[in-house]
Amino acid sequence: MKQQTVKIETEFIRLDALLKLAHLVSSGGEAKIRIQDGQVRVNGEVCTMRGKKLRPGDSADLLDTTVTVE
Repeated sequence: MKQQTVKIETEFIRLDALLKLAHLVSSGGEAKIRIQDGQVRVNGEVCTMRGKKLRPGDSADLLDTTVTVE
């Protein structure tokens, strides 16, 4: 599994925005579909809320990539 880190300057980042920022999806629409289909895990658990707030230390998994928020 690939590991990736995304550094944020704000308190949190929404899950759909994180997937776009990490280039795991090409659009917000694709992020929405993948999240609603249960393809994304946040901190090891399936998450279907595209507005889920991730803070530094949280991670999201999609396909074969884990993205950690810093």
